[in-house]
Amino acid sequence: MRSPRHETGPPDLSTPEGFGAFYEEHIDAVLGFVTRRVADPHLAADLTADIFLAAMGSASGYRPHRGAPIAWLFGIARNVLSGHARGLARESGALARLSGRRLLEDEDVAALEERIDAQRAFRVLAERHSALSEPLRAALDLVVIDELTPAEAAQALGVTQATVRVRLHRARRALRGTGTAVTETQLEAAR
Repeated sequence: MRSPRHETGPPDLSTPEGFGAFYEEHIDAVLGFVTRRVADPHLAADLTADIFLAAMGSASGYRPHRGAPIAWLFGIARNVLSGHARGLARESGALARLSGRRLLEDEDVAALEERIDAQRAFRVLAERHSALSEPLRAALDLVVIDELTPAEAAQALGVTQATVRVRLHRARRALRGTGTAVTETQLEAAR
């Protein structure tokens, strides 16, 4: 379970102290989000860094009335992972991602590999619901795995809360109907 949120307003990413506090508060959630979707530790580290860089670059676009900063950050994370999957920025971003960054130390690789291994159980369960459409899986993952509220998931997906609730209902119904129901308890244990 995530600890209760302490977020009271927009993230202050304009100062090193504000960005540091925001980063420390959300790094575990973002790294968990990424490692559930990526099996390579170097790629997981790069994507996580890209997510925080994108958040820093778009902090002025954050609107507190639209939801919590974590939901905004997960929306950015989904966009970064989607962009990577499509390979849109692969050529132009490869040099930018590599230049000026230090290589991962052996202990960093070991820690990421350990985290990825811990997520293997989740990936086994994810295969069981891979027949769901992407919108259904996205809603289910954000609410059940990433522990966002339906309102926060709606913000991250850019849809209404009612749409998220319908998608959740359909996803759970489809999982029960295939005889491969994945319970929230099983998903919790896979984390």
